[in-house]
Amino acid sequence: MSNELENSPVLTTQTTVTCTSIDGQGLKELIEAAMTWVKTNQQTINALNVFPVPDGDTGTNMLLTMQAAYSEIANSGEKNVGKMAHAVAQGALMGARGNSGVILSQIWRGFARGLDSLDSMDVEVFARALDESRATAYKGVVRPVEGTILTVIKDVSIAAKQAALETTDLMQMLETIVKAADDSVQHTPELLPILKQAGVVDSGGKGLFFLLEGMLRHMKGLPIETALTTVQPLAAMKLDETLEEVEPGQDFEVVVDFRPDAPLNLEQFYEGLSEIGTSIQVGEGDGMYRMHIHVPTEKKYEPIEYTLKLGTVTKVAMENLLAQMEDRQESSEQKITLAPVEPGHIAVVAVSPGKGISRIFASLGVAAIVEGGQTMNPSTEEILHALENLPTDKIIILPNNKNIVMAAQTAASVTVKKVAVIPAKTVPQGLSAMLRLVGDADFDHVVEEMNEAITEVETGEVTVATRTVEINGVDVKSGEVIALLNGKLVNASPTLEEACTRLLESANTADRERITIFYGSNISRNDVNRITDGIRNQYPNHEIEVHEGGQPHYQFIFMIE
Repeated sequence: MSNELENSPVLTTQTTVTCTSIDGQGLKELIEAAMTWVKTNQQTINALNVFPVPDGDTGTNMLLTMQAAYSEIANSGEKNVGKMAHAVAQGALMGARGNSGVILSQIWRGFARGLDSLDSMDVEVFARALDESRATAYKGVVRPVEGTILTVIKDVSIAAKQAALETTDLMQMLETIVKAADDSVQHTPELLPILKQAGVVDSGGKGLFFLLEGMLRHMKGLPIETALTTVQPLAAMKLDETLEEVEPGQDFEVVVDFRPDAPLNLEQFYEGLSEIGTSIQVGEGDGMYRMHIHVPTEKKYEPIEYTLKLGTVTKVAMENLLAQMEDRQESSEQKITLAPVEPGHIAVVAVSPGKGISRIFASLGVAAIVEGGQTMNPSTEEILHALENLPTDKIIILPNNKNIVMAAQTAASVTVKKVAVIPAKTVPQGLSAMLRLVGDADFDHVVEEMNEAITEVETGEVTVATRTVEINGVDVKSGEVIALLNGKLVNASPTLEEACTRLLESANTADRERITIFYGSNISRNDVNRITDGIRNQYPNHEIEVHEGGQPHYQFIFMIE
């Protein structure tokens, strides 16, 4: 073995990777490299969002799934490649987030099956494991859709089989399958028309490409930790999420809008900002840039002075982060009283995107709340932990988001409890289902009632477009207010008022009886009052309720009954 290592072109310190085979520790290195390269390209993957809404989270979900997989093996000295692969698969299963993360966990599950308990992996075994990945991933999806990550793993497995006939060199094989993954990703818009409409490739497939490319870059000794300096659309900047990352010494948040006097050298700009503070984000739109940064108190004016040297500053915003965090903590300490559960009775676990919505779910009898929603999909393990802690074996899960259904189903599949997942894809569907809960009733009857309830409510969502695109015949410009009805884009408008009005018209609200409005964390109470007063005037005979939802990204969620 030592002679092989000395002659290996991919030799790194402490590596067990050779050109022809790897053991468990070699696989561990490749998993870490894949995870790191996905992290480096996380925002690139997130940006591949079909709808121009601020919820692109595929890169985040795949990264978190990979981090969970690697955490399972981080301290392992296992040399058996099959046992290492099974540990990776277990970590990915528990850490799976979002549909992309769940499918990725199935890919690793199949991969582990292909390796079983083998000591090492050569090209033939690698090809067999990838074929098992393909088979397991397809079986894990009720209705497989081509033009997605499934297509990419299929094309990769085909390329791997061919490569195994032509070479014994793992690096050459990786080069072949990385190219196959790239070609497959580029072809996804031809297989899935909605991607072609949006002018993007499949984000999950792209994530799988980066995962494999990270392995190849590691074997070639290329850098995998170099952060990509990217400029995102202004509307896509998730500044409300940066509070979650506040560290000691980050006393102030500074946001500066400016127009540079000359083409902006992004690398130098980031380098200069990194000497001042952390949590740096840069957005661009119509020639204007927005810079976001966290700084200590003594440096709170330095970002402004630095930006002034580059062009004309048009707007400055400064917030005391410590005060904001205290306000958030005070808000979060408002207790939510969950329904008590008796053994043998039905308990409901609901996923909720905001504190206000959580309180409403609790008032309707939910026994456990899992925080999550757009851009913050909970893991399989988080959902499993919530249901396992309830003192009953009859559980109903309400995911309340289309990207959480698969994780909920995975959690249901790994518990001995009797669990039903109601495929609620929106908060209004989940709330409608809760109205059918009778804790001591027949389990199957309640499940049937809830499944019926989610079909009887319309869901409207209002947010701001993150990019310019035409989808479903709707011409959207970045920064416009857009409305979605039951997940379908229905209008783009210059104002919140117009977007809400047109959304309600699209839902034939005049023929309904009740409108419940949940306002988000990113809208002022004055705007809420103005817009809801207009809705009351428009529908004077309807029963209208307004609640603080606290959800991020979406100014309004409408429940129309």
